[in-house]
Amino acid sequence: MSKPTINDVAAAAGVSKKTVSRVINNSPLLNPETRAKVERVIAELGYVPNPQARALAMGHNFLIALLHDNSNPELVLAAHHGVFEAIRDTEYALILRPVDRSSASVEDDLRHFLETQRPAGVVLLPGVAENNSLANVCAAVGCKYVRISASVRDAKAITSNDREAAAAAVSHLIGLGHQRVGLVAGPDEAGTAQQRELGYLDAMADHDLDRGPALIASGDLSFEAGMAAGNLLLEVSPRPTAIFAVNDAMAAGVLHAAYSYGISVPDQLSIIGFEDTPISARVWPPLTTVHVPIAVMACAAVFKIIYPEQAATLPSHFPLEFVERASVAKPGA
Repeated sequence: MSKPTINDVAAAAGVSKKTVSRVINNSPLLNPETRAKVERVIAELGYVPNPQARALAMGHNFLIALLHDNSNPELVLAAHHGVFEAIRDTEYALILRPVDRSSASVEDDLRHFLETQRPAGVVLLPGVAENNSLANVCAAVGCKYVRISASVRDAKAITSNDREAAAAAVSHLIGLGHQRVGLVAGPDEAGTAQQRELGYLDAMADHDLDRGPALIASGDLSFEAGMAAGNLLLEVSPRPTAIFAVNDAMAAGVLHAAYSYGISVPDQLSIIGFEDTPISARVWPPLTTVHVPIAVMACAAVFKIIYPEQAATLPSHFPLEFVERASVAKPGA
């Protein structure tokens, strides 16, 4: 006896093949009665979709590729969880794809990956999301993509108010009485980190405070870079009484540097990070930070890819939340 086909399911349920396909792909564009009827027929006939045939018919595999540059592993992990939430109970699977932004062949490498793996869509995380050439490669091969970035403003972007949130965090320090606030900035090519740096500069300018180069050190977003930047800033005379870092990993590095100098946090130095990744709550004292809902943003990005009919109605901008913990106090507290 031959295996039942999608045509058999459609005929038995009295619906079109497209409706059956929507049920299989968990599309929201169905009323509950139709979905229940088709699911009942699928169960009765014992129909099992052929993933290879479906991929051939649709022109892509049921894969979501998450592109990242390895600069922020905790951010990647959070996005990873968000993608899994979006593809839960679907046939989609996740591919993690690191991208070497410094490679001369980065565009060719991505094109080869997309043409061989044929993912249904690509989510570009901060760090690679700001690279227009990579987005152009996705478009050129006909692969759906969504960029998550505070600095990208287009119809295919999930955005957040990082500049505004960073300014608010630094203003919080100033409101406590800190006049010398240092910055640990990110690399020049990281657009989201640059937005956070601009927020720091906004707040310092609004309060007419020193924001000169002696108070600014930069790093590659890693813990080790935060330690190195912290060592530089803590050698400044007079040294800052507070330091704002554009991500939690570097803020944790600053915290480590402070203790190596015998500087008590927050009694002698206040520290604020950004992103609210797990490290922020695991160091001591736990870091005051800004919560970025990266898992929710990644989930929304995937929904825009797998449910294009609803993409325009799904959220594209996410506000950030200040998270106050024990690493901040009034100067000299």
